[in-house]
Order: sequence, then structure tokens, then C-alpha cells
Amino acid sequence: MALVMIVIRDMANRFHGFLSSAMLEVAPNVFVSPRMNPGARERVWKVLVDWYAYEPQGSAVMVWRDLNAVGGVGIAHLGDPPRELVEADGMWLVRRRASTTEKAP
Repeated sequence: MALVMIVIRDMANRFHGFLSSAMLEVAPNVFVSPRMNPGARERVWKVLVDWYAYEPQGSAVMVWRDLNAVGGVGIAHLGDPPRELVEADGMWLVRRRASTTEKAP
């Protein structure tokens, strides 16, 4: 069992309510579970994926310890997050997505 964290952004209230019932909300829209087993993590994520198919608004990202993944961190996301995760030399880097209104240098 490992720590699982889910962060949601601009999602419907039902996502917030569901996650509040399964995890601890440590900051607005930041949910953690210190000892969530893989089966429970997958079930929680499946609910989010199913609901998102009917109400595709906002975004969510889930991270958990996964020793077989890049940097030892498993990552799943829904929607279009404002940041892009890029693998480089066995670790994750985060870069801001370029806006269509931003001008290239």
C-alpha cells in the first residue's frame, strides 16, 4: 500500500464529493490517501474516468508510488492539464503548455 494523491481542477461538484468520501482533502481540491491499495486506487480512478466521459470538464491528475515507473511515480490524468509531463533521463520534468495566444520568441 502506498500514498495516493489526486488533484482536480474545474471539475463538477460530484467529483469533489466522491473524492471527499474516499480520501482526505488536505487542501482545496487536493486529495490524499496514505495507504490505498492498488485495487482501491484503480476503482476510484475508474469512477472518475466513467463520470468524466459524461461530463468532460476540467482536469484531474493522480500520482502514486510505482517502483516500475519512471522516477518511481505512477501518473494518470484526465482532461487537459495546464502542465505537460515529459520524461528525461529516467525522471519526470514539468513544462507549461504553450498557449495558442502566446507568441513564439
